[in-house]
Amino acid sequence: MRNPIQNRGARATRPIHYPPGSPGAFRDCGSPGFIRATKWRRTGVERLLLCISMVLALLFAAACGGTDSGAGPENESGRGSALSGPGATSETDDSPRGAASSARAERDAPVIVFLGTSITAGYGLEESQAYPALIQDRIDEAELDYRVINAGVSGDTSAGGLRRLAWLLRLPVSVLVLELGANDMLRGQDVEQLRTNLETILEQTIETHPGVGLVVAGMRAAPNLGLEYGTRFDAVYPALASSHDAALIPFLLEDVAARRHLNQADGIHPTAEGHALIAERVWKTLEPVLRY
Repeated sequence: MRNPIQNRGARATRPIHYPPGSPGAFRDCGSPGFIRATKWRRTGVERLLLCISMVLALLFAAACGGTDSGAGPENESGRGSALSGPGATSETDDSPRGAASSARAERDAPVIVFLGTSITAGYGLEESQAYPALIQDRIDEAELDYRVINAGVSGDTSAGGLRRLAWLLRLPVSVLVLELGANDMLRGQDVEQLRTNLETILEQTIETHPGVGLVVAGMRAAPNLGLEYGTRFDAVYPALASSHDAALIPFLLEDVAARRHLNQADGIHPTAEGHALIAERVWKTLEPVLRY
């Protein structure tokens, strides 16, 4: 699966050319332009002094205004906020403290990490159309307190997912949905190495977050890789799920793979309609894990 991110050449920054006689075009003191530059400098000093005078006047006015009785709607409102007790609430929660509290609550919510390939990343689609985003919609509808993290990367292999894992495990991971191996298979990589990488991902996740829920999304090998390779590859996912007490999605792309109307022009990556079907299949397996 090809990474959709394309490198574009950086555009060189154009040098700034100041017109003759402008403030930026100072010449040596022997040139006629020196007189104009000196005049501009003197004008600048005068403007600076004027600005300082205005600022001082405003500060003086503010200081005087602060000594009155505080009558008036604005001052009464300000005093009321300052004297409110810890249990006081406002009609709106637009204050920096309220925003910070909301952000902290979202940050501390249990996380569901979808660690996968371009299928999880939603290759060729808007982020909101990818199946992890659709799962977040279902979570919100069910009023469950979970936050979905889409850690899908186009072209990623099991080895790449393992390299990224340590950073992801710094999150408060409650559930890991593991969708890796398709690119290993398409590249004909060793099945035993795939098994080792996926097993290490599961074990490190369990070690870092005891009690974490695990969901293994199974894949199937392409027929052109041969019966022997396909048999060993397909067997990896149910074996891992069984040995690590994980929920198993037997084949993530069931009823989607090889169906032209559910895949993009490349015939590999699902369309938005295809992702909707994937989300439905994933939710049937994931929801019981979340409610356990």
